[in-house]
Amino acid sequence: MEKKTIKAEILAGLKAATKKSLSMEELAEALDMRKSEDYKLLVQTVAQMEREKTLEFNKKGRIKLPFQPIEVEGIFRRNERGFGFVTIDPEEPDVFIPKDATNFAMDGDIVMIDIQKTADLFADRGAEGQVVSIKERKVQQLVGEFTAFDVDEIAESDLFGYVTPKDKKSAQFKVFIAAEGIQPVDGSVVIVEITHYPEKGYATSLEGMVTKVIGHKNDPGMDILSIVIAQGIPTQFPEEVQTASEQVPDQISESDLVGRRDLREQQIVTIDGADAKDLDDAVTVRKLDNGNYFLGVHIADVSYYVTEDSILNKEAFERGTSVYLTDRVIPMIPQRLSNGICSLNPQVPRLTMSCEMEIDPSGTIVQHEIFQSVIQTTERMTYSAVNEILEEKKPETLERYQQLVPMFQLMKELHQILEARRIQRGAINFEDREAKILVDPEGRPMDIELRERGVGERLIESFMLAANETVAEHFNRLKLPFIYRIHEQPKEEKMQRFFDFASALGILVKGTKNTITPKDLQKVIDEVEDKPEAPVINTMLLRSMQQARYSEDNYGHYGLAAEYYTHFTSPIRRYPDLIVHRLIRTYSQDQGEATKAKWAEALPEIADHSSKMERRAVDAEREVDSMKKAEYMADKVGEEFDGIISSVTKFGIFIELPNTVEGMTHLNELKQDYFHFIENQLALVGERTRQTFKIGQKVRVKVTKSDPETREIDFELLEAEEIPALEVPGNNRRNNQRRKPTGGRKNNQNTNKNHPKNSDRPAAGKEKKKKKGKKPFYKSVAKKKKTGRKKG
Repeated sequence: MEKKTIKAEILAGLKAATKKSLSMEELAEALDMRKSEDYKLLVQTVAQMEREKTLEFNKKGRIKLPFQPIEVEGIFRRNERGFGFVTIDPEEPDVFIPKDATNFAMDGDIVMIDIQKTADLFADRGAEGQVVSIKERKVQQLVGEFTAFDVDEIAESDLFGYVTPKDKKSAQFKVFIAAEGIQPVDGSVVIVEITHYPEKGYATSLEGMVTKVIGHKNDPGMDILSIVIAQGIPTQFPEEVQTASEQVPDQISESDLVGRRDLREQQIVTIDGADAKDLDDAVTVRKLDNGNYFLGVHIADVSYYVTEDSILNKEAFERGTSVYLTDRVIPMIPQRLSNGICSLNPQVPRLTMSCEMEIDPSGTIVQHEIFQSVIQTTERMTYSAVNEILEEKKPETLERYQQLVPMFQLMKELHQILEARRIQRGAINFEDREAKILVDPEGRPMDIELRERGVGERLIESFMLAANETVAEHFNRLKLPFIYRIHEQPKEEKMQRFFDFASALGILVKGTKNTITPKDLQKVIDEVEDKPEAPVINTMLLRSMQQARYSEDNYGHYGLAAEYYTHFTSPIRRYPDLIVHRLIRTYSQDQGEATKAKWAEALPEIADHSSKMERRAVDAEREVDSMKKAEYMADKVGEEFDGIISSVTKFGIFIELPNTVEGMTHLNELKQDYFHFIENQLALVGERTRQTFKIGQKVRVKVTKSDPETREIDFELLEAEEIPALEVPGNNRRNNQRRKPTGGRKNNQNTNKNHPKNSDRPAAGKEKKKKKGKKPFYKSVAKKKKTGRKKG
């Protein structure tokens, strides 16, 4: 046997072995090389292969294959604290990337990673890796505030200054601006095209050119505009899109009515918020002679005006959704359409897509029709007016709408029937508090008020849900390509955490983590409804859910306990709804194989892109809310408030005030004891005193910091509701979070600072020491320019 063949046989034998390592004797036996001459040749070959590093010996002298890093591609998500996670498969847990293993990857980059440690399910530890290369940079441009250099610095560095990004995940970077192109004034908010990315020695430095000046940091509304542009959300429509919108007629013609059912004589109303301008849904309810209810849901037919191959449709697809911010709306389609011909304004004819349903007293939809129509709404109602009518609190409102009062009473009846049916089948009812931030004309927050959901709001929700389910089921049963709004069953590991948490509170959850039904979870919510634990259980259950998304495949909607669900009712502000309308029109004329093949190919991209654009809009809305809440609290530093612990982590306690403002008490500020983190109960427990801080606990706090730039609010904990103390698990002393009770920042740091869950923003007043002896980045850049270094 030649050495070359022996090497191959040895490698094959080690790969095929059931053991991770083999002794020389075991390897000889596996390869049938036990004879003296063969054994000697085997030993020589193994020694040679060790030198070549194709195999190695472990500490016990046994032969094994060397560790081969697993290299895979994924999307890097950077945390503002420096570490990150890589998503390889949306259905699988992310891979953790430590701060020193990111290889200067930025948020959203497509990267290649080596898996350094595989997941350990028994220890509840995910996989860990390191970035080995960056295949594609996601961040091509940034939005930020420009700081100008003086004349001498510009001459020395060949740079105009630097930009501090507005995006939180990029806030630790400085983008140095090359002295070419646009030279902004100090304090300008600008768009920068990135020309050079972080590298060794300059991990937080980039270089770029200013391509556009958006405005000045002190301009009204610039704070929100900066976030919007940083998220990549377009703020203006291109000129050709505006021109196309102006060519759409602002009145209906007779030719528009061909093939439509005329419903203009029916009593139909819109019910929206008082400040709504894009009215895209209208409803009517009446009682039938057989005792059933008739429900008509009529939706603005936007797809009639935004046609398939038009520039208006291309722009709507790219945007995906309207974005609703504190003091403005960034619409999906031009306002001339959204507030004009597409809006179901009162007493004027409008083109609609209708879903009419006959519903029996149990809430079952026994018949339905979906068709193109024309309506003329009787009134433009507000939620507050409908609530006043149904509560019979304001005689003047009852008098004004006396002809419509019987219909609103029927609407309430039908809503209660539909709501009871949803609850019966197991739809999960989360009581989610929403807040509205009131601002002055300059955009400064004046107050935060909680939105109240009366019967008016809830009945419209019931009717829209009924229409969405009906349309989804209709086209699913026809087996036609369609777009669905899906909400998949929670992942097993998240359900297991919820089970553990509920169990620690003494709440028994029926079902198993992989078979639990929405009805089982709703029973848990009902069981604790009047108990102090209710808000905590609601919060933890909500965190255990998956995100809803759009899909060409129907997986049902877990949270609604609905077998079929789509979005049909808001085509002015959501692109998937517009597509549903287009499909309804298309399939009413042609259900041929070519048509089905066309949409089967197109819908996956539409669903995926729409889901991403929805996520982008939600991120922007949350960032703006966080910023405005921090701005609102900035002049309340030193004031005291009652609140509730909304979350507990290894690095501190998050506290939510009644107005939904959330802030943090860092663990370093709890000086009275060593504190251990009890993960399955979301609690911190003092080692000596057993003082317990737990999610859901009432507290009193004082505001010590509120920074709109970082969106961070810090609280000092003054008092905490007395609750039963928890035991400190003895075997957690080494691994869990602790804080020494001695004074001074230096002695108050977390014991395991490199762990991602312990890495948080530094406590107020804490700064990193500057390293000496290193040139400023801009001087290095200037030097590189002179040596002709190519940017990249």
